[in-house]
Parts: sequence; structure tokens; C-alpha cells
Amino acid sequence: MIKFALRCSNGHAFEAWFANNATFDKLKAAGAVSCSVCGDVAVEKALMAPAVRTGEAAARPAGPRPDAVSSAPNLPAPASAPPDLSAPASEKEAALAALRAKIEAVSDNVGKDFAAEARRIHAGDAPQRPILGEASLSEAKSLVADDIPVMPLPWMSKRDA
Repeated sequence: MIKFALRCSNGHAFEAWFANNATFDKLKAAGAVSCSVCGDVAVEKALMAPAVRTGEAAARPAGPRPDAVSSAPNLPAPASAPPDLSAPASEKEAALAALRAKIEAVSDNVGKDFAAEARRIHAGDAPQRPILGEASLSEAKSLVADDIPVMPLPWMSKRDA
């Protein structure tokens, strides 16, 4: 796995993990890499500094550092609690979480049947309502080509996250 620093054409910076460079290139070419802030698919790799061990760090013997806190049972636990990784780390993440909650509260999640259900709604064969779900890139392109309004959401399904 490799983590890339990415930047969209709107200037938003974010990071994402990929199996390898070829996987990133393949997903980007398919339009499956989008900005986590605005959903823009014009995403490029940003300059990154690789994590390289220096000679001093590489020569250091394995095991605990002398200045490291011991985990011996007679020592009290650290005063600070570990960070809550499920909490938003920034105002943008909080706003995105609020948007997601609002969309999920008012929409009917139709899962993998999204494209078919969108077509039924557009044709009047199903009740008009907001839906969300999953569609392949070709299904989404076909919906757009048929003037059926769809929009990618800037997050993964909770199942895939």
C-alpha cells in the first residue's frame, strides 16, 4: 500500500491510499479518483517527501528507545486519552459529515440498484424521491447521457470504508 498526497484542480489537498502507483493511474484514468472536499475528478499527485530513515535512525538498535515511556505495570497510564479517530479532524470534515448525515436522512438508499431505480423514477414508474446508492462508471455515464440527473458524492459507502 502507498499513500499519495493529492490535489484537485480547485486547490484542495488531501491524501489517499492505493495498492500501488499503477492502481492509482488506472483509477484516475477511469475517473474513480475524486477530491474528498469538492468531488472534482481532476486530481493530480502533489509533491511528497518520502519517509526515509537517516543513517542515525537506521543504525539505532531495535527495541524501545531509552527515552521512551515504559509500559511496566507499576507506572500510571498517560494522562491524556488517545484521540478519537472517528471524530472529524477539521471544519471541512465536520461539514462533510453533516452533509452526509443530512443526505442519508432524507434519501432512500437503493444500493446497487441505483441506476435502475433512477431510470424508473425518471420514467415515472417509481415515486419521485431522493435516492442514493452505487453505480458503475459506465452506468453513471449512461444516466447522464440520457439526461437523468445524477451526482457523485464525495465519500465511500460505509461498507467500503
